[in-house]
Amino acid sequence: MIGHIESFDLGRQTGVIKSDDAFYEFHLDQWHSPGEPEAGDDVNFDLADDTVTTVSLVGAYPQPEAIKSRWIAVMLAFFLPGMGAHRIYLGYYGIALAQIALTILTVGYGVVWGFIEVALLLSKNFNKDAKGRPLR
Repeated sequence: MIGHIESFDLGRQTGVIKSDDAFYEFHLDQWHSPGEPEAGDDVNFDLADDTVTTVSLVGAYPQPEAIKSRWIAVMLAFFLPGMGAHRIYLGYYGIALAQIALTILTVGYGVVWGFIEVALLLSKNFNKDAKGRPLR
């Protein structure tokens, strides 16, 4: 099943996964990806009698599942080039803030950055979201 980590407490080594409208608790022993689980991670998990048996990141697979749309990112970059909306959509929050700051500091010339990224998105040179998943 695919879910979303709602919370993870490193002290207790337990977390909660939300999938559809159901919540499932898991323990760090069931985690099968590098690093520690974090709230907000998209995960793939298996159940046996409503008990989580294994949990791993969706993006940790050799062929990760595409979640975000390239065309939505292109439209956001084209219509809001200086606002970094496409970067926010793809999960690159720090770069989005840098784009906004550059646009403000240059009195609007930061929009060039957004238009360059439209070209990169269309040419598929910018082809992953912040979690390393390909764009569809």
